[in-house]
Amino acid sequence: KMSETFEMVAKTLYGLEEILAGELLSLGANDIQIGRRMVSFTGDKEVLYKANFCCRTALRILKPIYHFKAKDADAVYKEVKKVKWENYMSLDKTFAIDSVIYSEDFNHSKFVAYRTKDAIVDYFMEKDQKRPSVRVNNPDLYINIHISHNDCTLSIDSSGESLHKRGYRVDQTEAPLNEVLAAGMILKTGWKGESNFVDPMCGSGTLLIEAAMIALNIAPGVHRKEFAFEKWIDFDQELFDRIYNDESQEREFTFKCYGADISPAAIEIAEKNIRSAGLMKYIDLKVQPFQQCAEAPNPGIMVTNPPYGERISSRDLLGLYNMIGERIKHVFTGYKVWILSYKDECFDKIGLKPSEKMKLMNGSLECEYRCFDIFEGKNKDYKKALNEEGETRSSRPDVSGKPSFERRPDRPSDRPSRPNFRTDRMDRPDRRFAAAHAEDDSERAPFAPGKRYFGEDRADGRPARKDFGGKRPAVKKHFKDDEDFGGKKKFGDKKFGDKKFGDKKFGDRPDKKPFKRRGKDDFEA
Repeated sequence: KMSETFEMVAKTLYGLEEILAGELLSLGANDIQIGRRMVSFTGDKEVLYKANFCCRTALRILKPIYHFKAKDADAVYKEVKKVKWENYMSLDKTFAIDSVIYSEDFNHSKFVAYRTKDAIVDYFMEKDQKRPSVRVNNPDLYINIHISHNDCTLSIDSSGESLHKRGYRVDQTEAPLNEVLAAGMILKTGWKGESNFVDPMCGSGTLLIEAAMIALNIAPGVHRKEFAFEKWIDFDQELFDRIYNDESQEREFTFKCYGADISPAAIEIAEKNIRSAGLMKYIDLKVQPFQQCAEAPNPGIMVTNPPYGERISSRDLLGLYNMIGERIKHVFTGYKVWILSYKDECFDKIGLKPSEKMKLMNGSLECEYRCFDIFEGKNKDYKKALNEEGETRSSRPDVSGKPSFERRPDRPSDRPSRPNFRTDRMDRPDRRFAAAHAEDDSERAPFAPGKRYFGEDRADGRPARKDFGGKRPAVKKHFKDDEDFGGKKKFGDKKFGDKKFGDKKFGDRPDKKPFKRRGKDDFEA
């Protein structure tokens, strides 16, 4: 009985599916198949517990219990009633239902959730003349119904609260990086702790903490208070304790993680989070604007997520990326530098050719993650050295023989007008005051995060870029579940705040949400 195997589905963020599949493989999962923002696999209870406890790039782990076809909510009711629910919950347990629907036949996901609830309640009423209760917050059993066209999958959710909520975060800055995205970014680089790790714009320290945990191979689940599977009828405490207490995979980390940020408040928050994660010994922090960074620890790698236009004017934003390019060329020779950003013109200002690039979703923003190889001397010497090492690279550096960072002709290198960061700060007190006291949205627009789409004020004569990320709420103070990180919504699912994704076919939806909703990810490839 112990090693009975079953099907599971792990949800993740767009762009991290391959990394997650690799993590699952190393935990002993079988039949791994990659879909869109999900990976399906098979395994036993041990694999289920480990997937929750050890996967850095999973948002949640679902266990499908019944597949069926249905054309309408009544058909769903009939099918759900066929499940032997006493195998999953008893009368004294509470449950909640989350529905995710991509189908023309079902135009109201709430109604499907209600009919699913009715079926479960009626099943118990007919059997025992008693019924279990629905509880939206922290139920004993999270049930998920997923409908794609007419294919329905009923699953139980083994994670509960989204797995990006690691449990170490005690405080956050204005736009923190999702922990799953941060871990995915680091794992994409291939770094495992064999050199120093640098994030010169570290904010609340998420990349640093995730990096230290990767270097030490500490499981991401150690700080979590609970997983939903701990309340399941068949929960095996002994097995979970063994997984929880197994430190055999942990390893030494002989280098360090170095973080800096221009904001003393951010560094203070980062320190709280690092202390909470128990990693103070491995992470050095300092308050320092990146332009003052004059030396880099060797050997090392840099991974960073600079601002993309929140809280900074467009003129300063391009100046910032210009400065980032200049710093990494002068200070970080010998490094691979990985940068996550949002707009091409920012990357253009870095003035270097990326050796790799990939798309990742940061919240609702479609971002690019690029790697820059920073080497000394000329490009052709670099290539000669590479060839001597016998490496063949998929993305070859430019063959012109010029240093890769020589400016293009349209940007003279002796530009006298480069902004001086200390004196030309656009973020003047009067501007901040205006932002804080703006009367309406049109007035607030120039200051709101995500609204810097380089309109008429570009001053370089090129047409304004259109936004492709949709509006973002003015301030993102806290995490919502994977809802924030799950990519595009369909069929009028209402976001919190003013943001609605998708086609809004079915009229405005009320804000009150009787059932807890979580990431609406596709889960058939």
